[in-house]
Amino acid sequence: MTAAAPLRVAVASVAALLALVPVGYVVAAAIAVGPAGVAELVWRPRVGELLINTTVLVLATSSACVLLGTATAWITERTDLPGAPVWGALFAAPLAVPAFVNSYAWVSVLPGADGFVGALVVTTMSYFPFVHLPVAAVLRGLDRDQEDVARALGLSARAAARRVVLPALRPAIVGGALLVGLHLLAEFGALALLRYPTFTTAIYDQFQSTFAGPAAAMLASVLVVLCLLLLTADVALAGRARQARVGGGAARRRARTPLGARRVPALLAVGLLVVAALGVPLGSVVRWMVTGSSTTVDAAALATATATSIGLGLLAAAVTTALTLPVAWLAVRRPGRFSRLLERTTHLGNALPGIVVALALVIVAIRVVPGLYQTTPLLVTAYAILFMPLALVNLRAALLRTPPELEEVAHGLGSRPGAVLARVTVPLLARGAGAAAALVFLAVSTELTATLLLAPTGTATLATEFWGPAVAVSYGAAAPYALTMILISVPAAFLLTRQVHAGTRP
Repeated sequence: MTAAAPLRVAVASVAALLALVPVGYVVAAAIAVGPAGVAELVWRPRVGELLINTTVLVLATSSACVLLGTATAWITERTDLPGAPVWGALFAAPLAVPAFVNSYAWVSVLPGADGFVGALVVTTMSYFPFVHLPVAAVLRGLDRDQEDVARALGLSARAAARRVVLPALRPAIVGGALLVGLHLLAEFGALALLRYPTFTTAIYDQFQSTFAGPAAAMLASVLVVLCLLLLTADVALAGRARQARVGGGAARRRARTPLGARRVPALLAVGLLVVAALGVPLGSVVRWMVTGSSTTVDAAALATATATSIGLGLLAAAVTTALTLPVAWLAVRRPGRFSRLLERTTHLGNALPGIVVALALVIVAIRVVPGLYQTTPLLVTAYAILFMPLALVNLRAALLRTPPELEEVAHGLGSRPGAVLARVTVPLLARGAGAAAALVFLAVSTELTATLLLAPTGTATLATEFWGPAVAVSYGAAAPYALTMILISVPAAFLLTRQVHAGTRP
């Protein structure tokens, strides 16, 4: 362990401890209720119904996102699809549309688009870029000479892809699916508008009626268990194969697989996907802006909410990425039980609804540091707890593709740990860190429930200003805030696309 490692361990430990705050709140509530009370609150038919709804939606949406994300990455990176770079950018663009705006759009266009089918469609359209982006990045960076060697050794094209390409794609696919699953466990706004009950919507209903009621805390405890199951599956499926290479491979242009007669059907398929993921929400928002009878634009309020959302997004992105980098570094460079524990712990907060995280921080702040209640630092702390996994997946993937030998050589040449970090590690991770910060910014600028509870008095964001009219079915009044949320998210989504296309082989 280098001299710089203790500082990284300390920061990573702080990140893990922050993630444990809402879990500690849930555990404390369970202890206060007692075993009999826990059994009474958990073993109920309603909890069984919520468990089925949540589990089925997570499995169905994660599977759909893996299929769509992998297929779109493959067709844009490996085939001669006309306009492939444009299609690739369009497949990343749904990240600029918050899931609850997507559901608002579908419900306002098709009032019957609710229940499981509506939830499956909306969440899949919102989340499949979480799989598309990392898979596309790996495909662009993969040295195809390895496939040529496999073919020269007698393997068919399909067998070579299975033996060479899929193992390289596995961490990206599993990491993307994990993000989708964790998002679904914590999703509230989209599912509330679609009237699809899950643990998160039920927890919100419980908190509205009893604030810190034990029933809501026990529902949250089930979400913690589901999160642990997802993390266990991630460990089992991701594999431990080395992904980094010291050599860059052969920098020569590779021929793309010709689609031939499948070109027209492929274009129709990707076109329909873009219409469903982007056309419906954008078209719906614009239509309500133009024709909605409740459409009113308070320019001053809109400008204030926009500035607040951008400021909070940038601040939280910087803080969250800085907190998460040591966790990713330890997980990849110093693997072991302790580093794996830190890494998995940071995922726990993302599986809990924002309202549970916010309430836990409220109670801690009131009892321990009263001056932090309803302050920006406390709100940013909630964002960090909620969205560390978004940064972690990108930073971990970047470190896996970065050869540790480069850092070891720098150490061997006499460079101090700080110099190695500044001159070797950080430049190599710049793109991964940029993608991590962009994802966090996207999430923070559209976060709803934690912001409602923790924001300082008088603070209004685009998400909170959108939510009231949307719930009241005043679609025209909600439209300006929905459109602005999409517009401020576009640069971050574009940055994510650039991370995929930058610095890869020709």
